[in-house]
Amino acid sequence: MDLRPLDRPAGAFQQQLTADQIETVCERVFGPGTQVREATELGWGGYNTTYRVELGDGPVILRVAPEPERQTRIEWQFMRNEYLAAPYFAPIAHLLPRTIAADFTHEVIPRDYVVQAVLTGRAGPDVLPTYPPAERGPFYRELGRLTRLVHGVRGPGFGPVAGPHFATWSEALVAYFADNALDLEDRGLDAADLREVGRLATADAALLDEVTSPRLLHGDLWTINVMLTPDLTVTGVYDHDRSWWGDPAADWPIHMALAKPGAERDEFWTSYGPLDDSPPARRRALYYRARHLGALRLERHRLDRGEKLADSYDELAAVVAQLSE
Repeated sequence: MDLRPLDRPAGAFQQQLTADQIETVCERVFGPGTQVREATELGWGGYNTTYRVELGDGPVILRVAPEPERQTRIEWQFMRNEYLAAPYFAPIAHLLPRTIAADFTHEVIPRDYVVQAVLTGRAGPDVLPTYPPAERGPFYRELGRLTRLVHGVRGPGFGPVAGPHFATWSEALVAYFADNALDLEDRGLDAADLREVGRLATADAALLDEVTSPRLLHGDLWTINVMLTPDLTVTGVYDHDRSWWGDPAADWPIHMALAKPGAERDEFWTSYGPLDDSPPARRRALYYRARHLGALRLERHRLDRGEKLADSYDELAAVVAQLSE
């Protein structure tokens, strides 16, 4: 077997598999004697370790989760969360990768893994930059339409799709901020600002609990997690391991669409529809920004992005200041 790993530093968070491990996984899934010709590690994601594996009868995607001891509270069993959430993405099921097999037993390797069919098209970050920004509007309109379809799905409670579920939106958010703070402190990082956000959210419970209908949030739907044709048609949507039940305004694509107003991203809203811009909704949006910043701080630490990590403290300080007014 020809193994083509990425060049990663020693001790990198994304731990690679050996050729023997990949062959063992493939035999587990497809049976003894399975021919594995080649495995190429893919590099766009920053959490799971992913390979395109060329078998004797065609390619598959192998995605491998971090070992349990490397997972944090807010990223706990992400792959299982994604697996359990898939049926709720029925409105866009034709775009999701088909799961061929999932193995959470840790019998052949000490990590969760899934084997999935290969989506058509090319990764969004490979295609979108070939268009000038002014010509990307159709893509953002389609992204808004797909996000609206996802947000139309109602859930049984607030929180990660796989649980735990909370009766109210405020409880889910307060628990998240507490877990995020503990994850950061476990890694020697200051999390006093996130603890303050949690305290403010507790005081703002009535405001947060105006959100009474848990809706499906993809958690990471943006340019990096789509497959595109050369004409910017979306042919695949993947990596919904961060999927939650919550307020649609708290979802990552909403955050990203708002990040650069007055540009091609504004086309997102022509198909998604307008956001609630009332004072209560604007205050809730500050908590959602804090939630994204806390998750990004953890990710930046994991990926050793020191400058961006420092930026998160200034960015969150501005949010806390607004919430404290």
